[in-house]
This record gives sequence, structure tokens and C-alpha cells, in this order.
Amino acid sequence: MKTRTRFAPSPTGFMHIGNLRTAIFEYLVAKHDGGDFILRIEDTDQERKVEGAIDFIYNTLNLCHMDISEGPNNAGEVGPYIQSERLDIYKKYAEELVKMGKAYYCFCTEETLEEMRAIADKKKKPFMYDGRCSHLTQEEIDEKIKNGEKYVIRQKMPKEGVSVVHDVVYGDVRVENSVLEDQILLKSDGYPTYNFANVIDDHLMHITHVIRGNEYLAQTPKYNLLYEAFGWEAPTYIHVPMVLGSDGNKLSKRNGDASFMDLYNEGYLPEAIVNYLVLLGWSPAENREVYTMDELIKAFDMNRISKSPASYDIKKLRWFNAKYIKNLDDEKYLEFIKPFFTKDVTDKSSEWVDNLLITYKDHLSYGKEINDLVDIFFNDTINISEENKAFLESDPVIPEVIKTYREELDKLPSWDINSIASVIDIVKEKCNVKGKLLYMPIRIKISGVEHGPELPNEIYLIGKEKVLDRLK
Repeated sequence: MKTRTRFAPSPTGFMHIGNLRTAIFEYLVAKHDGGDFILRIEDTDQERKVEGAIDFIYNTLNLCHMDISEGPNNAGEVGPYIQSERLDIYKKYAEELVKMGKAYYCFCTEETLEEMRAIADKKKKPFMYDGRCSHLTQEEIDEKIKNGEKYVIRQKMPKEGVSVVHDVVYGDVRVENSVLEDQILLKSDGYPTYNFANVIDDHLMHITHVIRGNEYLAQTPKYNLLYEAFGWEAPTYIHVPMVLGSDGNKLSKRNGDASFMDLYNEGYLPEAIVNYLVLLGWSPAENREVYTMDELIKAFDMNRISKSPASYDIKKLRWFNAKYIKNLDDEKYLEFIKPFFTKDVTDKSSEWVDNLLITYKDHLSYGKEINDLVDIFFNDTINISEENKAFLESDPVIPEVIKTYREELDKLPSWDINSIASVIDIVKEKCNVKGKLLYMPIRIKISGVEHGPELPNEIYLIGKEKVLDRLK
């Protein structure tokens, strides 16, 4: 059977990175086996629906080079791919379960359920619906429906025995049936619950592998009981560990954690984001970290997914992003970085701008950072820290190095990088210094900091007049 996975997000806005990580795993499981990656929109919670969210999802997956085999915008043979357009399908299957005696109409009002919750609280027990409507006679059911009473359809759960779920990551998970509530399948407004819709859709869309967060593992016996009720084969389950933020809580859009588009708009490359996220909870067989998408597809082994939660670390993501930025050729790099560059360069040539941006290519970890890195080229004054001031006074040769360098720069017939670089050798010879005492005094005096790009490039870009002034 052809491997088919599905990514089934809710259309509630930009995709947060925990959700994207799950999508990446689903994509890699499918593509590793030459299978299909399906996009399905779970919009049963209509109140949270955001206009245009489906396009956001398509745009995100396209930017991440994750091709959608079938979905709302490229339908296949098992659509519709939006749950709100499949209500008749859910109603049909829910009523089929009722006829089979494996589900029942429940007419309990919210007031009745609140009373039951209050009793459970008083007894200090978790609330569980007691199944009272499962004992209604057909005549009572017909009468209530005739009178227009609202109802839901509940699944009739077994009350004895144990349900066993096999999961690729967690192995066999056993759950006592006595703790499984008669779950609602179809709500009174005609919309399905999340659990019911997923089972129906996954079966009808021929999904072979279901990948989702491990917080759904405890719900999986309910899924399997639905598959058993219909006589369908359950898919392979792969529950992946949570991605936790720096506060130890699960990453969530509701908690204000970064979405993919937040990162993209800050200047993180999609390829770097994908590469980083796939390693949160999965370890390759090789001792390496940087992978292209094609390499990930080839290397991905679902049996190497970890059980332990993964921690999202923005510093590690920046490390990945810096690697990917460095690997861009200069033309693609300039195309990437220029939209983030906001300095006023009306008095600069395009050649000067390109030179500036390329000079900082190997020092950049994300796009917007470029403006802070190049501040020294747009400020008339620089600030030298007390620590660096102390260094400038730490050796009697330092004033001589600075003075000699200024004199030699002032003599240059042409202001170009090679000529500026040659002055370093002259100062080295005349002052008999090297290393830290040769380079750091000059860099601190012209930029205020002790680290930066190649010194001749930095001096060239600052300009002769400004450099000579700062070296006084």
C-alpha cells in the first residue's frame, strides 16, 4: 500500500513552529517511501477560523519546499479537503454507528451535565458522562426528536477490559476501558468532534501513517475503538515529543510563541528553519547536523524519533541560519539581504552598498541583524567601552601603532582594499608588533569594538576621511 500522510492544521492564522515541526515529520515519512503528503483543513471550531489562513498554510509549506500532493487548492479524488464541507459525511457515519448499536443519541442538556459535574466534584472524582441516554427506548428517542430536542451522538465505549495501542515511538500503550468516557462524535450543531472527524477522514483519504503530538496518545484508544466499530484497519501511529520553549511549556501560538512567518520576516531562511526543527526530536544515523531537504528525505527514519521533549533554542536556530546564509552565493545573498537593509544610502554607490553587505555575510545570523552590524558606517561618532579604553592604555607600543598606521594610510595614493591591507605589513615592520597589538588598537579606534569583518574591508568602507579622523 502506498504511504499516505496528512497534515491537518486548523485555519487559525500563521503556523507556529511546533505545528510546522509535525508537518515536516509527516512530509518526510511520506516522501521517504515515495508516498503522498495530504493537506486537510480541520475547521470544526468555526469561531477560531481566520480568513485567508488556508493560503498562509500553502505559502508556508511552499516556502519550506514541502509539496502538497492533494489539498483544498489542488484536489484529488478523496475530497473535499476542508472538514466544514464534509458535514454530510460525518452525519452519515455517526448514524450508521447508531444503527449498529455502537453509538446513541444523547439529549442531556447543559444544565443536566452541569449537575453531573457538580456531583463528581463533590465526590472528588473526575467527571465522566454516565451513559444514561444509552438506555432510552426507540419510542423515547423518536418522541424527543419529534419534539425538536437537541441531541449529540455519543460513542458507546466498552466498560471492561484493556485497549492496547501500538505506537512507533512509545511501543504498546495500554489503557483501561473503564476510564474511557462515551465520547461525543457529532455535536448538536451538526459539526463532528475532532476525534470522530479524524478517524472518518483518515480512513476515507487512505491515510496509512498518523503523525501527531504525544499529547494525543491517551486519546488514541478511542480512535482505535472507532476503527474496530466500523471494521476498518487502523493506521500506523507515530506520536512525536513536544517542543518546549525556554519556560518549559509547550510551544503554542496562543502563548505568543514565534510562528514560521515571524521567523521568516525576521530573516530566517526556510531551509534553515526546516533543518533545525527536524532535529528537535529526531536524530539521524550520521553524526552531522546540516541537511538539504533531499538529504533529509533519504535519511529520515521514523524509528529514530525520540520519546523525550525537545527544547526550542533560538541561539541554535541562529547558528543553523548563519550556516545557510554563508552557503548562499553572493548574488542570492544580496537578493536575500537587501529587503532587510534599511539604512539611508542615498549618498552611496550601489557598488559600496553591495561591498558592505557582502563584507558582513559571514557575520550574520538573521536578516534584520544587518542594520545593527553596520551601524559604525552610518554614525559620525563611536563609543569605546571602558574595557577597550583600558586595553588602548595597556601597552606603550599601542599609541605608536595607531599613529604609524594613520600616517601610512594618509600617504596612500589610492583608496582600495589591497592598498589598505599593505599598510598593515608596513606598521608591523616599523613598530615590531604582531597579532593582538597590531590589529585590535586599530579596530577599536575606527569602530569602537574589538571584533568585526576583515579589517581592510572595514577601513575601506568607513572611508579615508572618517578613518583618519578616528585614528587621531
